[in-house]
This record gives sequence, C-alpha cells and structure tokens, in this order.
Amino acid sequence: VQLQASGGGSVQAGGSLRVSCAVSGARFGLYDLGWYRQAPGKHRELVATITSNGRTKYTDSVKDRFTISRPNAGDTVNLEMSSLKPEDAAVYYCNAQSILNRAVNYWGKGTLVTVSS
Repeated sequence: VQLQASGGGSVQAGGSLRVSCAVSGARFGLYDLGWYRQAPGKHRELVATITSNGRTKYTDSVKDRFTISRPNAGDTVNLEMSSLKPEDAAVYYCNAQSILNRAVNYWGKGTLVTVSS
C-alpha cells in the first residue's frame, strides 16, 4: 500500500487549505483512511478518519472547521481545512488502516501546513 500526499502550504490564520492523499495498492473497503498531524515537539495525533462507507470521526479541536472526504468511496482522501489557527500548523500525514487488523497501518510522507497569525 502506498500513499501520496499533496497540498498543504502556508496560510494566514482564518484561511483555508486542502490536503489530499492518493492511495494505491489497498483493496477497496478493507482500509479506513485518515489524516494525522505532528507539530514540532509533540506526538502525532489523529485529526480525522473516514471509513469506506463514509463514517467520519474528528478530533474535537477541528470539528466544524475541517472536513474529511473520500470521493466515490475510492482511493483518495481529502481534508478541507478552514478557519485555520496557528495551532493547526503541523506536518500532516495520511494513513490507511486495515479494518481486518488495526495494527496494520500505512503512512504517506507528510505535507507541511504553516499558519501565520
């Protein structure tokens, strides 16, 4: 399974960005997809996940500001980020987790999101 992230960049506080991740090699329906982030000096944390049937989960700090989507329940996962805050700045990683074995996780290379105040 390979994941290729794109998007991200720099934005002022209050602005919007989108990050996308193309997943290949993952059999349809057998993986949940998601986004995690890691800020300098902090642990990697879950941002949002989405199942193959569209069920979503968000960390509390991004609810009502971020939207995760999986167009056509396929092999792409997007994260639309709005009302960005400086504390959202981090390296964002896409993730594919096997629904058959939750210990099996694949990660893409991170994409940097910078938010200036």
